[in-house]
Amino acid sequence: MAIPTERPPYEAYAVIAGSFVAGLAAVAAAARRSPPASFLDLAALSAATFKASRTLSREKMGSFVREPFVEGDDALGEHQHPEGEGFQRAVGELLLCTRCVGTWSAAALASAQMLTPRFGRLVTWTLAAGAANDFLQAGFAALCAKANELEAQGREP
Repeated sequence: MAIPTERPPYEAYAVIAGSFVAGLAAVAAAARRSPPASFLDLAALSAATFKASRTLSREKMGSFVREPFVEGDDALGEHQHPEGEGFQRAVGELLLCTRCVGTWSAAALASAQMLTPRFGRLVTWTLAAGAANDFLQAGFAALCAKANELEAQGREP
């Protein structure tokens, strides 16, 4: 016998997707410039999107955004799940999905660069530098761990 599953909040998904498209259309109509176009702009936007999506979906710093839409005692987002139903649940699902938040973050950052170029670029490059810092810190920690492991085995790193 099949276990009945709860129906996904399709209406809320449609509202969220429609808001996304409408927001992009509004920015395109109001923008003073085109979206960032160079490879360097895309690389910075990609790194900034990574940092923003991880912060909002997984880090303690983003827990205040998730709190009204998710339940679970882990402020890091790892053991949280959407709460409620309808729009509340759909937003909770979106906020716990790093790829979903990444798409919204990319749209927000690119929109900021188009509408307020100086501010948008500042936010994008600041988040991109934060993402680079995350990778450098992780690489340094891995390198130190490997050096300690080799030292414990009696070999020079």
